[in-house]
Amino acid sequence: VQLQASGGGLVQPGGSLRLSCTASGTRFSINAVGWYRQAPGKQRDFAAHITRGGSTIYADSVKGRFTVSRDSAKNTVYLRMSSLKPDDTAVYYCKEPAGPWGKGTLVTVSS
Repeated sequence: VQLQASGGGLVQPGGSLRLSCTASGTRFSINAVGWYRQAPGKQRDFAAHITRGGSTIYADSVKGRFTVSRDSAKNTVYLRMSSLKPDDTAVYYCKEPAGPWGKGTLVTVSS
């Protein structure tokens, strides 16, 4: 299932933002989901992961600041980001482990 991320925008350092991940055009339930991000001029990196049962894993760079959660009733996965830093500026993507890459959402952390 192809997923798409939304909710990005411009936020000041130290601020918070919540991204959403949804499956468009399908009634299939979202399974495990990984969040990834790609900063300008850099490779795409892993940020966080949530299993169908709600277990989570985080990259060291976001641990303690980002929280991934899911609402099965809404078939949506969220990435709550807090204490944002300029280094968090990137296009954020969500993806099922065996799924295709979908549309990302740009997060810019700047004053």
